[in-house]
Amino acid sequence: MRAASASPLLSEQLEIQLFTENRVPWHTGENTCLLNDMSHTPASAPTARETQKARTRSALLDAGLRLLEHQSLSSLGLREVTRVVGVAPAAFYRHFRDMSDLGVALVEESLGSLHAVVREILAGPAEESARIERTVTAIARYVREHPTHIRFVVRERHGGVPAVRAAIGAQLDRFADEVAGALATDEVSAGWSEQDMRMLGELFVDHMVMTASAFLDAALGEGPDEESVAHTARRQLQLISAGRRHWQDG
Repeated sequence: MRAASASPLLSEQLEIQLFTENRVPWHTGENTCLLNDMSHTPASAPTARETQKARTRSALLDAGLRLLEHQSLSSLGLREVTRVVGVAPAAFYRHFRDMSDLGVALVEESLGSLHAVVREILAGPAEESARIERTVTAIARYVREHPTHIRFVVRERHGGVPAVRAAIGAQLDRFADEVAGALATDEVSAGWSEQDMRMLGELFVDHMVMTASAFLDAALGEGPDEESVAHTARRQLQLISAGRRHWQDG
């Protein structure tokens, strides 16, 4: 008589146990297990199906993000990701439909927390120079703290995976709406049409993405250094603000 097949949870736990007992070297040359050394992973050992599933999903996201430091999502294979995590390819489909689905999840992870940062920038004093300084400082800090996430967004914004491009576009549209709504309360915005406020919001968001990309390059030693990037970003925002003050002059 054939033995009963293992449950999906038991199978997944066995895969992870085998991986932790036979750790595969990461490209840095160190023996590390992504399931045990991850920003997403809870500190306690998994005791239930939901916890185990969350751990594996987080491991797949982290593995994908690390691999995407060196290639685009359209060129990344599912087996590359599962090989790094140490699970069978079949385990991937318990968490994501396909690689584009993983990419969409990475977009949410990369930009979801940035909404709070943008709200903090806009909630401060509306005085022009203070808001500009808050904006540039916040972008620089976010890039320093989340370089791989920002690199992923900058690269895939115009990448070859339609679902990911759409997800990034939707997030940036939300940012534009938030910025436009906040700036509409400024005295200088009196009399502006909804369309013009939306255009201003998009302009600020495009500038944020461009500045984040420049800070990334500076961190890699490519192009101007961080101080020069910050100076240019401030000047550009001053120019946008000057145009805003005179938008309805004629």
